[in-house]
Amino acid sequence: MVDVLGHLGMALLWLAPVWYFVEHRKTAALIVAGGFWFGMLPDVDLPLSNWVEGVHHHGIVHTVLVVTILAVVIGPLVGVAFKRIGERTDWFSARAAKRATVIGFLAVWIPGLSHLFADMLSAPDISTQIEPLWPVVTGPVVVLDVLWYQSWWATWGLFTLGVTVNVLAWYWSSDRRPTDSSTASTR
Repeated sequence: MVDVLGHLGMALLWLAPVWYFVEHRKTAALIVAGGFWFGMLPDVDLPLSNWVEGVHHHGIVHTVLVVTILAVVIGPLVGVAFKRIGERTDWFSARAAKRATVIGFLAVWIPGLSHLFADMLSAPDISTQIEPLWPVVTGPVVVLDVLWYQSWWATWGLFTLGVTVNVLAWYWSSDRRPTDSSTASTR
């Protein structure tokens, strides 16, 4: 299991395609900046284990099912927050505001899934293995175990890679593409 920065870096990597699919650069930046924090969502089981009997780290919260349920509950709230930011600023386009609920869901769900993937890469050596496809498949799916538990190089490497990919994607984002008005003037 990578440390917090590693999970956030993995979330940044998984969110990087936003720059390709969202035409408005500021909207993409808001989605990435607001969403990557949810790369820590499955670790909500750490504080929950102190309050709820039977909840343990890498247990039920580290499943696609629970991450999806949490995204269904939290995602629309994130979408509303994005939409309100767009109403007050130009950081969330009017086109994106029409799909704010779906965008909010994806901004929570994708980083949550990235957390499960990062744990699949590193959890088996010392920590409890995760069962990401429970209840459909019981037991670990594929144990890759390619990263050391709390590996410094993996944690900082993932975070640096995630930031770098998003900075490059920002630089080459769709705002550099010709707009309808600029292509009309060249005809």
